[in-house]
Amino acid sequence: MTVPTVAEQQAVQRRTVAILSTGQVLGGIAFGATVSLGALLAADISGDDALSGLATASVTLGAALCAIPLARLAMKVGRRRALTLGNLFALIGIGVVILAAALRVFPLLLVGIVLIGAGNAGNLQSRFAATDLASSRHRGRDLSIVVWATTVGGVAGPLLLGPGEIVGQAVGMPPQTGSYLFSLVAQVAAFILYIVALRPDPLLLAQRIMAAGADQNTAEERRDHPRAARYAMFAIAASHVVMVSVMAMTPIHLSHMAHGAHGGHATPADISSLVGGTIAMHVAGMYALSPVFGILADRWGRLRVVLLGQGLLAASLIFAITVNGQAWGVMVALILLGLGWSASTVSGAALLTEATAPALRTRRQGRSDSLMSFSAAGGAVLAGVILSNFQYGGLAVAASVLVIGTVVAAPLGRMHRP
Repeated sequence: MTVPTVAEQQAVQRRTVAILSTGQVLGGIAFGATVSLGALLAADISGDDALSGLATASVTLGAALCAIPLARLAMKVGRRRALTLGNLFALIGIGVVILAAALRVFPLLLVGIVLIGAGNAGNLQSRFAATDLASSRHRGRDLSIVVWATTVGGVAGPLLLGPGEIVGQAVGMPPQTGSYLFSLVAQVAAFILYIVALRPDPLLLAQRIMAAGADQNTAEERRDHPRAARYAMFAIAASHVVMVSVMAMTPIHLSHMAHGAHGGHATPADISSLVGGTIAMHVAGMYALSPVFGILADRWGRLRVVLLGQGLLAASLIFAITVNGQAWGVMVALILLGLGWSASTVSGAALLTEATAPALRTRRQGRSDSLMSFSAAGGAVLAGVILSNFQYGGLAVAASVLVIGTVVAAPLGRMHRP
């Protein structure tokens, strides 16, 4: 097969970014719904708030378990098949969650959430797929556009809780699972999109271009910088743990606040409204400004934007410590938490890709996603224990340790070029 010209590569890249972005819109709906409902379903079915963190732990565990296998699959058969397999996992997971809620079986609920997390591993891989054919000058921008696209689905997921309950009751679905009906339709659409439209496969095409010696990047840009790559993986994982740990416990904290505000008799609608609105704003913070952070990473440098993200995370934790008794304070903390996560993970992912030789990129990207998700799963479980013993402010204090560590280790992220 002939190697495409530079202009043809750029055209394929633009089309690939558009397809991946559309897939992220659809895939983000299930993720947003699980973020909002997971902890509430876990607490309701198990009867123990301390076990609510297992929901977020399960979704991140599913992503961790599948990140490396999906990356290896992509190396062999391309991104298209890896992404569609992730969609298939999510589809099965949604069905299992609905069944578990109907039967009120807690272990089965966790199995379903793990499968949805496995599907999210595919969503995470999409941002790296956007860099397969990207030039070094626009790598951060292209990656961030795909991340930004998750805003629509991620925000819609929590906002669909209310309408979902109405639709769910009309068709006889278990309580608090109605919005998963929308997720099911969206996942089917994403599955079809990747199967039909993601051609040519960006990773397979990039490998063919590399083998032919027609890569746009210079020899210097193809050098490996393992120390900077390891720092990027640490910064991504640490930022994700901070975000997941605080976010996972926020629905429980807000539920307690709602009961307090209504004299201990808050209705499910009161709780869903408060939780759904807050999480929707948080998810908007995670994704809405990601193109800005991607462009800044291209212009200012990856490391500087990682540190900007740590500053935003620190501001979030200060709000969570000092104003956690007010709904507006929790919302501001969650918005800043999302913004800090966005800046750190977008620029960190660009740094990881740039610091890694092309032959090693897919493997390291899978390891980074696995490390990020495994760490967050542990953080979510620990967050439930910390919340039960030290309340919301204590959880924010514990999370600040990782922010400090990421800032102190920042010199390791510099790439020393001759």
